[in-house]
Amino acid sequence: MYILIAGGGKVGANLAGVLIAQGHEVTMLDSDRERYRLLEERFGTIVRYGDATELALLERAGVERASLLVAVTGDDEDNLVVSQVARDKYGVPKVIARVNDPRNQPHFDMLDIYPTVSATNTILTLVEHELPQHELLTLLDLRRENLEIVEFVVEAGTAAAGRAVHELGLPSQARLIWISREAGSEIARGDTVLQAGDQVIAILAPNAEPALRRLLGAEPV
Repeated sequence: MYILIAGGGKVGANLAGVLIAQGHEVTMLDSDRERYRLLEERFGTIVRYGDATELALLERAGVERASLLVAVTGDDEDNLVVSQVARDKYGVPKVIARVNDPRNQPHFDMLDIYPTVSATNTILTLVEHELPQHELLTLLDLRRENLEIVEFVVEAGTAAAGRAVHELGLPSQARLIWISREAGSEIARGDTVLQAGDQVIAILAPNAEPALRRLLGAEPV
């Protein structure tokens, strides 16, 4: 693949190193002159100096033949613009964008820039996962497939506790796939009885989430 990387910070540089080692053709763009100098010493001519939001630079870098553009600058606005321009103006088939501030995620969603990566959100999800009791967490958002994989804890006194999976009346667009408890983990089957404290992973369409919350603990019955 020919991959364009916008942003030569630690993330971009490490990503470039791995991709090159895997045999991909890579061009990296960065607008910080000192960082550009260091990157050029490390990677040679694959590094280009300049603002990745400038069309002339993208064109000189061969954006029209890129299979993938990865926007990982430290500026969310730049990542948004580069991703949108690469996809909509130059027809790059796939873009991946870094979201530095999770509060900016709605802007990426509004322009359908997907997938996005947010280190802050990832770490927050891991922290919440470690809490003894936590509400429904989205582990993986499969937006193009209109699916998401979520995790939740079954709470005592809710519709799910003490009942078998086939008795729950799950929404048609939701399936339980994995259950973890002190005694071990198992694949969810119809006759599996849920217990208070169980950690459960499910796959569902986003519109099924409210009903799943009511059944499985986020909203007591």
